[in-house]
Amino acid sequence: MEKNNTNHTKAFTISLIVITVLYLVLLELSKNILIGWGIGILLAVLFFCLRFFLIKNEHWNREYFVKGSLLFIALLLVNYLVTGPREELTPAVDYKNPEVTGVVHVAQGDLTGVYTEDHQVAIYAGIPYAKPPVDALRWKEPQPAENWNEVKKCDTFAPMAMQPVSSPLYSSLASIIGTHDYRFSLKDQYKEAMSEDCLYLNIFAPADYEGEPLPVIFFIHGGSLTTGRSYYTEYRGESFAKKGVILVNFAYRLGVFGYMANEALAAESPNGTTGDYGLLDQIMALKWVHENIGAFGGDPDNITIAGESAGSSSVNALCVSPLTEGLFVRAIAESSGIAAKKPYHTFRDMQEALDEGQIVMNEFKVKNISDLRKVNARKLVNTKSVNDSMCIDGYAITEQPYLTYEKGKNHEKALLNGSNLKEADAFLLDRKVTSENYKEELEPILGSYTSEAAAIVPPESIKRDKTFIVDAGGEAKGSLSYVYSDAWFSYSHYVWSRYMEQQGRPVYQYFFTKTNKYLSNNHAGEMVYAYGNLWRHPGMYNKKDEALSEIMQTYWTNFAKTGDPNKGGAPYWPQWNSEEDLLLELNDEIGLIENPYHELNKVIDKYQDE
Repeated sequence: MEKNNTNHTKAFTISLIVITVLYLVLLELSKNILIGWGIGILLAVLFFCLRFFLIKNEHWNREYFVKGSLLFIALLLVNYLVTGPREELTPAVDYKNPEVTGVVHVAQGDLTGVYTEDHQVAIYAGIPYAKPPVDALRWKEPQPAENWNEVKKCDTFAPMAMQPVSSPLYSSLASIIGTHDYRFSLKDQYKEAMSEDCLYLNIFAPADYEGEPLPVIFFIHGGSLTTGRSYYTEYRGESFAKKGVILVNFAYRLGVFGYMANEALAAESPNGTTGDYGLLDQIMALKWVHENIGAFGGDPDNITIAGESAGSSSVNALCVSPLTEGLFVRAIAESSGIAAKKPYHTFRDMQEALDEGQIVMNEFKVKNISDLRKVNARKLVNTKSVNDSMCIDGYAITEQPYLTYEKGKNHEKALLNGSNLKEADAFLLDRKVTSENYKEELEPILGSYTSEAAAIVPPESIKRDKTFIVDAGGEAKGSLSYVYSDAWFSYSHYVWSRYMEQQGRPVYQYFFTKTNKYLSNNHAGEMVYAYGNLWRHPGMYNKKDEALSEIMQTYWTNFAKTGDPNKGGAPYWPQWNSEEDLLLELNDEIGLIENPYHELNKVIDKYQDE
């Protein structure tokens, strides 16, 4: 009996230690507040002392072992739920007590920002560019921001727009398994704030600048028009500011809040618009920047709009919108566009948008828009409807974008654009592709030209060489990824570049192929290079990555300054032309390559024309 009690004692002690360690790991991955850590450790100490007391008084047995373990786990669970991470705003800089900038005057009032620790960059975070789109302003055109009287402290990024979010635990595991970039920290024990009140922008400018007006990049974040935040580390602007280019990024309405359409909403609008509220937010932010950037040292007549993924599609939309004429001069577009005759994503016809809007009404069992405006945003954001596309609303977008390009009425005077090697891989992870069902998988994007495309990219002949056909999980899967990477992403840049060439406007097209430990050359993998943020991911990149990043920053900032990326010692980047169809490969070695999708694009052209 005594031996059994001794075994139970050892088992309980080992269980206590193991559970406590695993629990603390869980608290870290879940970003629970630090008081939860303290309570968890205290509970472990108390139960260890209780076990010691019971042993000393000879009251320890198997029953105590089982009940004690269960009680310990139950209390830990309660602590886990009670001390979960709170929503907090993200500070503009990482160091404590940052130095405050001088006062800047904008149309709405005075504001201050903060300096980076090296005092080279001034960051103005969370500047309102429109009224909060809440209550009666939900699903209405953005309204001008209200004035303020006191000096506004712009030292913290505003909340991200309403969007479906994963739990902190899921996000941490995704960082560990997906990008291998998880880092232990006691500074991030919170959830990033999210609100329907989200129409704010951030400005990254050289500190205390007093020279000639500087070029400006107006960056639109991606995320399928349903997710994303303005202050994501991949496209923060400190590096650009150090190179003499002011970078602005911002939040806009997403998903059901930004792209739901409804006939009643169109009827109540003075402009007859519905379905493009997020796009209208972008236009409002651009107008605000055009009117106020001079106060930060920027040149309102030298603004380049830029974006990636859905942000790039949005750039394309701004290029054809009648509401943006004269607000910018150039465009940088990464990994998406809507200039094709039948855009593959982020664009839909009005009837489809209206149908999805009706699904929202039915889902929440409301009879009118007034009642739908009363639905809590936290509930509404989880709608089962799909609102991830722009549409022709007759106001922000008045016709199919390709028609505007054919008329030469698009606004960008020069274009820098391109895509990555493995754009589609991450989007096809759950596809089961074999030689037998290969054509079936291709048909949704190629229609009657599926067989012709399959002859160019057959499922059984994939090679890992300079053809850039890549493996995404088996030969047939690799072939499918190759075709989808073109159709969904690269093809849009081929079309866009071709229109610019026809108009006699400068166009530069790249193809990003650099591998690394982080996002590699998958969708969005180029951004951290182009915007100079490799340093935010220690251990993920090496000296060659840093060298490439420096060159890409040179290209991007040169283009923003003059419309020509070629200065500063970077390898020469000639303008693109359709006859040669040569792309600038961005890798350890930088040089021109034949467009790997050249023949496939001819087939997609046929599909687009049918």
